[in-house]
Amino acid sequence: MRLLTAVDQLFLILENRKQPMHVGGLFLFEIPQHADDDFVQDLVHQMQSSTVPPTFPFNQVLVKMAFWQDDEDFEVEHHFRHIALPKPARVRELLSYVSKEHSRLLDRARPLWECHIIEGIEPEGEGHQERFAMYFKIHHSLVDGVAAMRLVQKSLSQSPNEVMSLPLWSLMMRHRNQVEAILPDRRPLRGLIKNQLKSIKPVYKELKRILIERVEPDFISTTQAPASILNQRITSSRRLSAQSYDLDRFERISDSLDVSINDVVLAVCAGALRRYLLSMNELPVEPLIAFVPISLRTDDSSAGNQISFLLADLGTHLPDPMARLKTIHRSMNNGKNRFGRMNQTQVINYSAITYAWEGVNLVTGALPKKQAFNLIISNVPGSKKPLYWNGAKLTALYPASIVFDGQAMNITLASYLDKIEFGITACSHTLPNVQNMLRLLDEELATFEQICDERDLGLRD
Repeated sequence: MRLLTAVDQLFLILENRKQPMHVGGLFLFEIPQHADDDFVQDLVHQMQSSTVPPTFPFNQVLVKMAFWQDDEDFEVEHHFRHIALPKPARVRELLSYVSKEHSRLLDRARPLWECHIIEGIEPEGEGHQERFAMYFKIHHSLVDGVAAMRLVQKSLSQSPNEVMSLPLWSLMMRHRNQVEAILPDRRPLRGLIKNQLKSIKPVYKELKRILIERVEPDFISTTQAPASILNQRITSSRRLSAQSYDLDRFERISDSLDVSINDVVLAVCAGALRRYLLSMNELPVEPLIAFVPISLRTDDSSAGNQISFLLADLGTHLPDPMARLKTIHRSMNNGKNRFGRMNQTQVINYSAITYAWEGVNLVTGALPKKQAFNLIISNVPGSKKPLYWNGAKLTALYPASIVFDGQAMNITLASYLDKIEFGITACSHTLPNVQNMLRLLDEELATFEQICDERDLGLRD
C-alpha cells in the first residue's frame, strides 16, 4: 500500500458530481501513409485482447480514501472505449465528444483512469492522411501535469518503426530498466520527518518576511483577487476549446522584450481575458490574479503531485499590453525569488500555510464570494522530439484540466515539438461563448508581434 499525500487527498475531497477532479489529454495521430485500412481497428484489438496487466500507476485502486493499493481484479472493458465518429468528423465534433466525457466522474471502485480511441477524424489538410484521436483521463490525485506528460512520453515511441504490442497502460513492461524513474519517490519515513523538522525555521522566516514584503507593489497576497464572473459556482457541463500556436512566435516576443516565454504566455492570456470580459461588460476594476503551478519535481518519476503555485498579477485593469506584460513579469519574479530561497519541502510547507484558508474555503464553501485567485493558468513542458504509436505520428496534444466552484475556467498549455497547444476547460453554463477565447488569444499574440515589429523598425531607423 502507498499512503496518499495531503495534496492527493484534497483532490479526492473536492470531487463531487459537478466537479470531477481528473485531468486529461486529447491526442491527435496521423495514420501512416501506407497503413492498412484496419490500422485503428488493429490498435483497438491489440489493447482489448492483451493479457498483460496494467502497471503503476494504472493498477492503483483507492482504499479508505487514504491508501493506494494494487488492483487484483482489473477488467479492461471498464477503462477502454472505442468510438467511431461519423466521417469525416471535424475537430469541432471531436471536442464536443471529449467535453461530454470530461464531465463524467471516474469510478472510485476501480483504478481511476479511462482511455478512449476515436476514429474518423478528417485530415489536417490537403495531402495529409486521415487522423484518429485518443482521449485519456486520469485522476489528479494520481498525477500532476508534469507526471502526466512524462507518462505520455514513456507510453509512446520516438521511432516511427517501433511496433508496440503492449497496451499503453502497461508501459512499465517497456521500461523494466527504468522502474525507479517511473515510481514516485519513496524515501524512508525517518528522512521525511527530518526534512519536515528542518523546514520549520526557514518557513517561519519567510512567513515573517511577508509582513514586510506585502506593502511592495509586486507582492501578490492571497486576499486581493477580485470577484468576477470567472468565480461563480459551476455546473457539471464542460466545454473544451483547443488551439495550436507556433512556439517561435512566443520565442520571438520573449527575446525582443527581454522576458520569459511563460511571461509572454501569461500576458497573451491576460489580454484575451480582458477582451473576453469587456465583451460581456464583466471586467473587474482590480486586476485578475492567476494561480500558476510550478513543478517541484527533482526526479524522473511519473506519478503523484509535486507542485506548488505562484500568484501572478495579470494587469487586466491596464489597457496597455506592455504595461500588463511588465506587471506580470515583476509579480512572477517576486514569487520566483521567494521560492528560490527555499528547498522543495520548505516550498510545500510554506504554500500549505499561505493557501490554507483557500483550501478550507474550497472544501467547506464558507466564503463563496471570496477566492485567493481568479483562474489557473498552467504551462506543462512536453517532448521536443516527435512521438509515434506503431508508426502513427502524434501531431497535436491538447490538455484538459479541472474546474471547480469559484473557478469556472482553467487554461492549460503544453509544448510539443515546435508548437504550444492551448486547452481551455470551462463550465459552459457559467461562461458563455468561451470558445471566443481562442480568437482573442490569437489577436493578443498578433498585438505583441506588432509591438516587436515596431521596435525592430525603430532600432533600424
